[in-house]
Amino acid sequence: MELNLLALSIGIGLVVSLLFSELFGLAAGGLVVPGYIALYLTRPIDIAVTLAAALLTFFLIRIASTFVIIYGRRRTAVMILVGYAVGVFLNAALTALFEVGSESLAPTVAPVGAFTSVAAGWEMMEAGVIGYIVPGLIAIWLDRQGVVPTFAALVTSAVVVRLLLILTVPQELQWFEAIPDLMPELEEVVLP
Repeated sequence: MELNLLALSIGIGLVVSLLFSELFGLAAGGLVVPGYIALYLTRPIDIAVTLAAALLTFFLIRIASTFVIIYGRRRTAVMILVGYAVGVFLNAALTALFEVGSESLAPTVAPVGAFTSVAAGWEMMEAGVIGYIVPGLIAIWLDRQGVVPTFAALVTSAVVVRLLLILTVPQELQWFEAIPDLMPELEEVVLP
């Protein structure tokens, strides 16, 4: 039987989110969010972009709610929809930045030590928003319980989920983290 690491991470995240909610009265940005964030803890730029998308969504809805009546289910739906749109926009902007940056970072005659900074630049430009509805879910809880409590609960619960993943399925987690590192090698094989 093949293990679905994302499903396992979300399942553990659901349990941890429920425990945080019951023990501390804090929501970790939605029930499924800690599971997603836990898988990407080794990619802090992706997490930063996702949190920025959530904050932008939160502020856009706050501004819009001064002009339009947004409450209840409508507010939840609009928050997720705007979070989705902000995520798509940020992913498109980062992809465009990556394409422009890849031309400027094209291999030229460079000293051996320069390749590590080029690789770091490539990784930074390949960043994107985690999931499609994650920014909206985080924004909902930013609105309901505040920025600091939500971010604190999200970070703490994601670290707990990550720790549990490391303890239960370390090889699968290593394999998942190695996938982005294998992409340039796969492209070289596919694209001669």
